[in-house]
Amino acid sequence: MTPVTLLTGFLGAGKTALLARLLRWPALRDTAVLINEFGEVALDHLLVEPLQGEVALLRGGCVCCSIRGDLKAALIDLHDRRRRGLVPDFRRVVIETTGLADPGPAIATLVADPVLRHAFSVGSIVTVVDAVNGARTLDTHQEAVRQAACADRLVLSKTDLVEPECVASLRTRLAALNPVAPVTDLTLEDEPESALLTDDPTGEGSARRWLCAEVPAVPHGPVGAVTIESGPVDWTRFGLWLGMLLNRHGARILRLKGLVAVEGVGTPVVIQGVQHLVHPPRHLPAWPDGIACTRLVLIGHDLDGDLLRRSYGAFTGAPALTGASTVPGPHAAPLPAAADR
Repeated sequence: MTPVTLLTGFLGAGKTALLARLLRWPALRDTAVLINEFGEVALDHLLVEPLQGEVALLRGGCVCCSIRGDLKAALIDLHDRRRRGLVPDFRRVVIETTGLADPGPAIATLVADPVLRHAFSVGSIVTVVDAVNGARTLDTHQEAVRQAACADRLVLSKTDLVEPECVASLRTRLAALNPVAPVTDLTLEDEPESALLTDDPTGEGSARRWLCAEVPAVPHGPVGAVTIESGPVDWTRFGLWLGMLLNRHGARILRLKGLVAVEGVGTPVVIQGVQHLVHPPRHLPAWPDGIACTRLVLIGHDLDGDLLRRSYGAFTGAPALTGASTVPGPHAAPLPAAADR
């Protein structure tokens, strides 16, 4: 399946400018880009020639499509054009959302639609935050909060235009809002790495970050993160708890990420979700640092961590650890040897 990366961020954050710089990388030449309007973005100087309808080629070889209406229709049309050889083959899709977009509906389209989920998979959510106006935007616009909370990776733009202490304060706030997303500082002088759009958000490196992320005890504002840690769990009982949780509180849970130690399984299961929807579970080949420990990070509005941990223990029979460190400690069972799996 073709991975789809969402590039999001509030109005004026610098999404299109970042995208235009990234598309010059040879590593991204086999990328299809979905944007809202050719004429409204600063990609025009990269356009080589129109193909058919709302599709054009970029100088680097990328396919660029203008979305006029439904995202599902645009993705199906793009997939059909590739299948019929009407556009160059591509290995990934990047969708640049509008500045007021909530990433949730786009993810829901990819995960829940029976046609799309056989051709495309959810990649990473990259959110651009403007260092000049970011703090004020987070104060006044819930869309910006949701964009940052859902991110797999945060890009802090225009850091050269504000004082270092302002940048540090914004980074602290973003860490409280989304502790599992690494933050990359970028100015117009910096050369953005192609990894911004190609990182695997469920890979081993990401999993290690989830395990080691420090979650502030007191969130900055109503949106914050809660961690739940335990030993191995029964998969059926865990699924029942997760289903009940998202059915009851899915609108308040903006993002869910974690690794699950399943009883009788020697490798970790990656869990990711946005609001009511959970991505298909994925197995990693081995535990980061060789320690098996269930660790979930939930980001949302007004979450009661104690209540969530109690419900988790009641459903799974594996009491959530209290007062646990942010790095799995000696309470976690060691990874079974290959002969024991």
